[in-house]
Amino acid sequence: MSSTEVLSQAEDVADKVLRHSKHILPHLAHLFLVATFLEDGFRMFFQWTEQKDYIESTWGCGFILANLFVIMNLVGQLGGGALVMIRVKVEMGVAILFGVVLLQTLAYSILWNFHFFLRNLALSGGLVLVLAEVRDEGRTMFAGVPSVGGDKSRTYMQLVGRLLLVLMFLTVFSFEDAAHIIFFVIGLCLVLLVAIGFKTKLSAMVLTVILFVGNLLINDWWSLPSNSPLRDFIKYDFFQMLSVIGGLLLVVALGPGGVSIDKHKKMW
Repeated sequence: MSSTEVLSQAEDVADKVLRHSKHILPHLAHLFLVATFLEDGFRMFFQWTEQKDYIESTWGCGFILANLFVIMNLVGQLGGGALVMIRVKVEMGVAILFGVVLLQTLAYSILWNFHFFLRNLALSGGLVLVLAEVRDEGRTMFAGVPSVGGDKSRTYMQLVGRLLLVLMFLTVFSFEDAAHIIFFVIGLCLVLLVAIGFKTKLSAMVLTVILFVGNLLINDWWSLPSNSPLRDFIKYDFFQMLSVIGGLLLVVALGPGGVSIDKHKKMW
């Protein structure tokens, strides 16, 4: 069996999975995507004193502003995450979560930490894809009604979302042994395919499975004692990866958009 036949069969299987899961896939994608925001919102509540003390000592902003920072993060992440998850006033929810990402980037000096900055960009890519999905749903509801620039803006949102989303992969690879190198090479190939929009749904689906399994094996925070200092860091990594997986599920559900090789192949 040739590689073309294998690829064709894999795409058939992927299409069959999509047909059977098309009703639950967007909901699952939204749940995964906001997972890190919900987890961090609850973290703000249960670690209120630690978070407040950190901001107060780092920025010297005083008791009131430090508490206000914690409140804004808690309410913003839980409220914005809930709106996106239940798909009510999604654009407002996304705007709130964008605000939280920006606030944390500045407050925790993430801008100067390349590793965490890439992760925040990847999270932002997932949020951009949610906006593209909202535009797509609006177009479906008013099918046949002319729109000015709507399709084009959605197309570029999908492109930006894809490109930002794959940045997460650059933060998780290592070269500890042969298995990690093989994982990196396979993952990098899939990431590049998603970025350029070639065999996008199949590539995003396979990458989702790889990252999900890898996340369970590598970021197993539940196996650590509750008093371990590493537990919170690994838990943070776990939920951030889960959010990026949610973004990839949106790529699977929505497709690559107009700026992609897949789209242009249909025109040839």
